[in-house]
Amino acid sequence: MNGEPVSRGKMVPERIRVIVAHADPPTRRAVRDVLSDVSDFVVVADAEDGVTAVELALFYRPEIVLLDVTMPRRDGIAAAALIVAGAPSVSVVMFSDRDDSATAMAALRAGACGFLSAVLDLRTLAESLRSVMAGGAAVSASLARHLVDLVRETPETGVGLRPVRSSLTRREWEVLDMICAGMSTREISGALFVAEDTVYGHVKHMMRKLGVRSRAEAVSVAGVLRQITDGADGA
Repeated sequence: MNGEPVSRGKMVPERIRVIVAHADPPTRRAVRDVLSDVSDFVVVADAEDGVTAVELALFYRPEIVLLDVTMPRRDGIAAAALIVAGAPSVSVVMFSDRDDSATAMAALRAGACGFLSAVLDLRTLAESLRSVMAGGAAVSASLARHLVDLVRETPETGVGLRPVRSSLTRREWEVLDMICAGMSTREISGALFVAEDTVYGHVKHMMRKLGVRSRAEAVSVAGVLRQITDGADGA
């Protein structure tokens, strides 16, 4: 297919295929109408819940999935992580009426390459998505400033998403991160390309090291460990 070369070595197709995922039908229709009026976009499907969004994304493998943060059946953040893991070529752009940095950071950490406010001027939506296709990120000015401040405040040794003072291995933390995102053993197995028995082994070792008896307890402990690390770094 003919297209224009972009900086990241990919070709922008003549028609950028998009899946719109939002629980509210009028919102899906509004986004579809806006993109349908632009010649270089085509909406190939829409989804009303997170499970359907992942299924459609892995089936169609469009250039972009426009995904709401708050979705029934599967949270939008977890859905984004599954899409990115299962179809790395798909760019996930998330939007939400919760225009706060914490939600935006969770979306970006899940693998999204953009975060837009649901109250944005829809006339700018196409341009934001084009910037993603050109290898950029679709973020607001306020979020961009927050990211700059975050980098400035991060110690040179780095903290990342995981506590530096932890007995868990890198793979065990990967599994725990996915559990925190609401992913099942089968979904984790598919995302990491390992057998389910291997995942069970990682979970068993991780839970023993954390001293917990359930996945829910592991998620709670993970949150406490992160808070302790954040507090120590800010001291």
